Amino acid sequence: MANAPSAELVVVPCLADNYAFLVHNDATGETALIDAPEEGPIREALRKRGWTLSDILITHHHHDHIGAVDALRPGARVIGAKADAHRLPPLDLQVAEGDTITVSGQTTHVIDVSGHTIGHVAFHMPDAGYAFTADSLMALGCGRLFEGNAAQMWQSLKKLRALPEDTQICSGHEYTAANARFALSVDADNPKLISRIEGITQARADGQPTIPSTLREEMLTNPFLRADDPAFKGVLGMADASDEDVFAHVRAAKDKF
Repeated sequence: MANAPSAELVVVPCLADNYAFLVHNDATGETALIDAPEEGPIREALRKRGWTLSDILITHHHHDHIGAVDALRPGARVIGAKADAHRLPPLDLQVAEGDTITVSGQTTHVIDVSGHTIGHVAFHMPDAGYAFTADSLMALGCGRLFEGNAAQMWQSLKKLRALPEDTQICSGHEYTAANARFALSVDADNPKLISRIEGITQARADGQPTIPSTLREEMLTNPFLRADDPAFKGVLGMADASDEDVFAHVRAAKDKF
């Protein structure tokens, strides 16, 4: 759990390796849910704290992110991407990149992060310092390119990388240990990565989530954010390649890892 002024963040493990997130404003009593993989754990997290959902924010259409929306929606406003509305549960508010909404008292910016899917959005709460990135930017990784292409995902990641470095990246899965093994395979001499892996190993041994991570951590250790880093290009033997080609190479290598 992390805290920011008037914004308490609760990480809710769901299914085998998903995360949902609750953002609660104690002053107003509002509670927002970001993604709804599974009803039971989310209801229990709410019950334990005496909270009631005011909003449900959806990042993308995959079932492991929307499966419990209909069960949890009575009394809550459901928000998702206009571009994805045809394959999301019914939306009370349709949003697109550049829109600003207020959720749990937090100014919330909508960012199109297409790549994993077309129409995937992230939600950034700058005052609280949270970015809900689901399957776009992940801890030490990024989502598979199921619908978009490498160029789209690289542009999406650059948008997220431009956020303040202390932003807490709230991604959608506990994939960090597996992502770390791949990252080490392409960036073995990165001391920041080696140090981070030690912390990840300990957290998982203790049964603790590795999410959220800071954007600063990701910028230093996540190979998918470093496709334009000349030093990283050199490590890969791709000093003269375009940034997009380097990103595509790393993503393809991860797919085969």
